[in-house]
Amino acid sequence: MTDDFVFVDQLVSGVRWDAKYATWDNFTGKPVDGYLANRIVGTTALCTALEEAQKRAESLGFGLVLWDGYRPQRAVDCFLRWSRQPEDGRTKPRHYPNIDRAGMFEKGYVAAKSGHSRGSTVDLTLYHVETRELAAMGGGHDLMDPVSHHGAGAIAPAEQANRLALRSIMEASGFRPYDCEWWHYTLKDEPYPDTYFDFPIT
Repeated sequence: MTDDFVFVDQLVSGVRWDAKYATWDNFTGKPVDGYLANRIVGTTALCTALEEAQKRAESLGFGLVLWDGYRPQRAVDCFLRWSRQPEDGRTKPRHYPNIDRAGMFEKGYVAAKSGHSRGSTVDLTLYHVETRELAAMGGGHDLMDPVSHHGAGAIAPAEQANRLALRSIMEASGFRPYDCEWWHYTLKDEPYPDTYFDFPIT
């Protein structure tokens, strides 16, 4: 692994993770190129900020669950190839019910050059420490639809409150949100703002 990149769980105490792109549970329907282990990788700067976010979450009765961190460029290239393949309908109802594959890129849900590949962007949610259950957020990871946007009106008040809690935690810990995805946050002072890495996660 490149210097200054680590497994997040080694530095952030108590964090949970489910690296979606290392599994079959993602919008492509199979493990993605470059994800050879179900672990979350990021820069040490990302980990420092996530440690702060974890503490803030715990003060509210929550913990963090990470879905993605560093994303190899080869994974992004895999997304591009997948988007050009014929539609088979397997993941469309859950992940992109109202757009086609190309629309993911046109509408900004997936990028040909992803901030994740710079190592200081994370996809995450909250869980309730007492029950270990995920907090209701009005839609899951990579639901590419306006309901996933910050400020979406078509979700329940409790779901909106949970989204706002996550946003408050992350912004207070040095992250900026992404308007189209409630789960996506990038470190404001990321150490490699112009570098897109491609080493695999092993």
